[in-house]
Amino acid sequence: MQTKNRRCRKFLKIKLIKHQEMWTLTAQGWAIAIALIAYLIFFTITHVHSFLAVTSPIKSAEVLVVEGWLPDYAIQQALTEFNNGSYSLVITTGGSIEKGIYLSEYKNFAEVSAATFKKLGLESEKVVAVPTPVVIKDRSYASAVEFDRWLSDSNLKLQSINVFSLDVHTRRSWLLFKKLLSPKIKVGAIAAKTRDYDPNKWWDYSQGVRTIIDEGIAYIYARFLNWKS
Repeated sequence: MQTKNRRCRKFLKIKLIKHQEMWTLTAQGWAIAIALIAYLIFFTITHVHSFLAVTSPIKSAEVLVVEGWLPDYAIQQALTEFNNGSYSLVITTGGSIEKGIYLSEYKNFAEVSAATFKKLGLESEKVVAVPTPVVIKDRSYASAVEFDRWLSDSNLKLQSINVFSLDVHTRRSWLLFKKLLSPKIKVGAIAAKTRDYDPNKWWDYSQGVRTIIDEGIAYIYARFLNWKS
């Protein structure tokens, strides 16, 4: 009986809540914290585009690597860059075309872009298409891998290249090519200007918001979560 009473008293001593002291922000502290958060949000919004749409070319680059999925107006920009630089060759990359493949003689974006360069007046011997095998994820990484494989099989001894991509996709492509080629080959980056929205006010355009969010997440994935070597 005494044992049973002791168990009851022990059960009654169980506490579900307790009093404790804690530090919290004052009114001035909350004001400073909110102001700091607002500033960080404003800074991110106004600088994220320039960060992702990076242009950091190597002036003496020997080859211009152009991602084949770029729209025609970006291919024209790439041709201007080629003509103004010291390049000896354009390499186009890209996977299979997802629409119109039965109507076109070209089966991948690398071949389409190479043919576009030739149509715009670039000599055939200065353009090489390096198609990317069919993949369901990490397509930009796969393009970089295929370029590295092609380069290993070629007689080219490159010191530096520039990767030409579109707008905010450029930062990610630059990262992936550097992961594979550095330090034996220096890699620069050039971002084509988009016509889909005003880069200085991207938040005013639905296309701009979607593109920034998508590429921001994709860059974080490639930078911190994709550990392929």
